Amino acid sequence: MPQAVVEMDETDWQQENARLAALISTDILDTPPEPAYDDITRLAAEYFHADSASISFVDESRVWMKSCWHMTIRELPRKNSIFDMVLAEDAPMIVPDIYRNPQCDMLLPRLIQHGIASFAGVPVRSSEGYILGMLIIFHREPCQDMPPDAIRTLESLADMVSSQLELRMLRKALNGNGQRRAHAAETANQSWPNSADLRQALEQNQFVLYYQPEIDLSTRRIVGLEALIRWTHPERGLIPPMDFIPLAEESGLILPIGDWVLSEACNQIQKWCHEDPRHVSLRIDVNLSARQFSRQGLADHVEALLVQAGISSSQLGLEMTEFSIIPNMRIALEVLGSLRRLGVSLLMDDFGTGYSSLSSLHSFPFDVLKIDRSFISRMTEGDQPLQIVRTIVELARVMGMDVVAEGIETREQYRLLREINCRYGQGFFFARPMSAEAVTQLLRLPGRILPEPEDVELACA
Repeated sequence: MPQAVVEMDETDWQQENARLAALISTDILDTPPEPAYDDITRLAAEYFHADSASISFVDESRVWMKSCWHMTIRELPRKNSIFDMVLAEDAPMIVPDIYRNPQCDMLLPRLIQHGIASFAGVPVRSSEGYILGMLIIFHREPCQDMPPDAIRTLESLADMVSSQLELRMLRKALNGNGQRRAHAAETANQSWPNSADLRQALEQNQFVLYYQPEIDLSTRRIVGLEALIRWTHPERGLIPPMDFIPLAEESGLILPIGDWVLSEACNQIQKWCHEDPRHVSLRIDVNLSARQFSRQGLADHVEALLVQAGISSSQLGLEMTEFSIIPNMRIALEVLGSLRRLGVSLLMDDFGTGYSSLSSLHSFPFDVLKIDRSFISRMTEGDQPLQIVRTIVELARVMGMDVVAEGIETREQYRLLREINCRYGQGFFFARPMSAEAVTQLLRLPGRILPEPEDVELACA
């Protein structure tokens, strides 16, 4: 199973798919705050004298907080979450002391990080009985077990949340959104792949990450890796991302798929560092989609993954294009600011292809510019293309940013980039995207220094 979801058998998956369908029908995820939900969390916290409380809804890969009382967390990974404990029990989950509960071993780092010592969570159900989320109260001190009448009170508050969901669905039905969604689903099913194929690929662990090394051009030392998703279909073979990522974006499945990529990359960093602690200087860069930037809890999610994997924020880089930021500039600024405070590196990918790249550099807190491969491919064609790349390198230097040249494919491009003091690069001239196992072999080279480029194809074969 992917790291972002829990391990299930076929019957469990049928139940999970039905649960997700019921959740999607509510249109509750990533919606603005609403007084009705906030009133319920406040009431729960005050009634039980809790230090904090939340109402959350859970999709394939994340626990998203609809309402929080005395909490700042907006989102957490689903893996090893309290929600999965509630879902497994199909009943309230009461833990009076997390330090003495063996079920909480995997939860401890995140709970301790936020000063939690005990909690009580009850399911929030759909009208069909599917568990869509939970109402949970937290205490900073261990507490006694809740008596049955207290549990019933907490469940009654969760029922109030369910009633709000039913009202939401009724309003949606009156507005005709259900017909629009049904039409979209019917259209999606007319060709391969469709959203059901993508969901099955996620459930059956058919996605895999390849990695392309990023090189210090002056030494040929591997300084980082870009994580690139592939789909290993059991019948169709290896499917490139351009054949399924657009559909993932359109269907919304880019969110759980993107979360899986983040989780997998963090776990892979941990594995490489466990093999050789000197790899702590490596950074893996992960591409983020426009939909991920609409999530104000993205930084919370990333922070939890870093804690879970036991790695430093400096070991993760997040790549984004200007096009992925433009749709909602206000939220993008908030999300990027949160990620910057977390300490992850922020990279602008495909620099030079946007409509207002220069203004974006002033507006957003990027650490690295990745020069689009189209500029690199033309730089040997004359003085003007070369001067454009030189200008970008100098611009980044003035603004205190590093530069990575993408798509280096020839020795002449390599030579010119070194001459204009472009420090980092990646491309087929050095190494193609490869499996984690193949990267492991490269990382064992003395000093992580690649051989002369003529020999790289043999090293990567």
